[in-house]
Amino acid sequence: MYLGIDLGTSEVKVLLLASDGSVIGTAGTPFTVSRPKPRWAEQNPLDWWEGTRTALFALREKFPAEFAQVRGIGLSGQMHGAVLLDASDRVLRPAILWNDMRSDKECAELTERAPELHRIAGNLAMPGFTAPKLLWVAHNEPDIFKQTACVLLPKDYLRLHLTGTKVSDPSDAAGTLWLDVARRDWSDALLAACDMSRAQMPALAEGSEPSGTLRPELARELGLREGVVVAAGGGDNAASAIGIGATEPGDGFLSLGTSGVLCVVGDRFRPNPASAVHAFCHAIPDRWHQMSVILSAASCLRWVCKLTSTDEPALLAEIALLKPESTAIAPLFLPYLSGERTPHNDPFAQGVFFGMTHATDRALLGYSVLEGVTLALTDGLDALRSGGTEAHALSLLGGGARSAYWGQMFADAFDTTTRTHGGGETGAALGAARLGWLAAGGDPATVLAKPPVKDEFIPNPERHELLRQRLKGFRELYRHVRPLFDPARPRLA
Repeated sequence: MYLGIDLGTSEVKVLLLASDGSVIGTAGTPFTVSRPKPRWAEQNPLDWWEGTRTALFALREKFPAEFAQVRGIGLSGQMHGAVLLDASDRVLRPAILWNDMRSDKECAELTERAPELHRIAGNLAMPGFTAPKLLWVAHNEPDIFKQTACVLLPKDYLRLHLTGTKVSDPSDAAGTLWLDVARRDWSDALLAACDMSRAQMPALAEGSEPSGTLRPELARELGLREGVVVAAGGGDNAASAIGIGATEPGDGFLSLGTSGVLCVVGDRFRPNPASAVHAFCHAIPDRWHQMSVILSAASCLRWVCKLTSTDEPALLAEIALLKPESTAIAPLFLPYLSGERTPHNDPFAQGVFFGMTHATDRALLGYSVLEGVTLALTDGLDALRSGGTEAHALSLLGGGARSAYWGQMFADAFDTTTRTHGGGETGAALGAARLGWLAAGGDPATVLAKPPVKDEFIPNPERHELLRQRLKGFRELYRHVRPLFDPARPRLA
């Protein structure tokens, strides 16, 4: 058996995988995000560990015989979060998360300090990344910055509790802006631009390689044998790719969670920072991937359901009854509820409905939200294509992938076949378990097999043309309202 641990923003999920590739079961513990100030997002790393322990013991209780046979553990987690530790490995402050927007000024400062940033890191400086967060801490909490002996990413903080080792992997480290992504090693120049050094970074190991073994006392507590190997693991998107067997150039997926991620695998480092595309390492050697990221995806659907006092199944059922002539004149929706990354890199962008009339009802608002998220991701796919990246087909993952209506809309907008996979457990937790299996000696040909296709959505050429026309209006709307997002612009009292 192999165990996957995926530390998400809203939940830590643990998954038990058998050596025949079947998922035995899962367990999870929910989390909340602290927002002490506007545009801030934080969590307490100690809560992550306590939640992980709770989930592990729950999984063991449900499947005691199978759990006792665990031979490898893999880790996955939300990227970019900054866990600051002192010389005694004590947490110095709450972790600043990927969707925290406070460090926009530090992004400009980092770009000025590190002229080679785009070439080495392959990415623009954005507030979500780790390096600008540390510059913010240096400016605003200098005593904490001085005490910072090590910076760990979220999943790597769990590893410290599991194994006692400080290790990360290139796929997750690529999201810090301190990694030389082509060389898959820390960049001393980029670290120096933040007044930091390699001594404050964890060691690096490929995601499918061992990073240590489970601490003996923890193994006894969990009822496991000693020597259980813990893989280096991967960032959540790289692990999700492993979970669906996306390992060859052209393999890709679309993850529809709180945020939306469109990821395509390649065999070399292909940065395209001008379009705010992310170029990261994959969780296996000799592979990289490009990603287009929007900060609000399925969360927009939850938001409009709350706004209109309904739930997702009911609203999706109402949307499915809309006639084409109604959707053709539905309001345009900019889904920038938390700012935006690709292709705008605009932390101040906001959500906008445009074109409402007396005829606009709840179903049309819901349709506009689905379409707005789809068009934002189409914007991102066009950015990937502009850099020469093309997907053969895209697997759909996450909560938003449960809607066949939305799946067909993505296929039509992208002009690319989209697919869902059976089981419901595909994703980062499964990918983490597969990485644990590889680290324990599994055969890649067996471990990295693609799961069976459940549903396949073929593009409709006529619908594609209609959505391309809507995309033109979508882009024009953003260009017109963008100046109004400027925080320096005077506001009416």
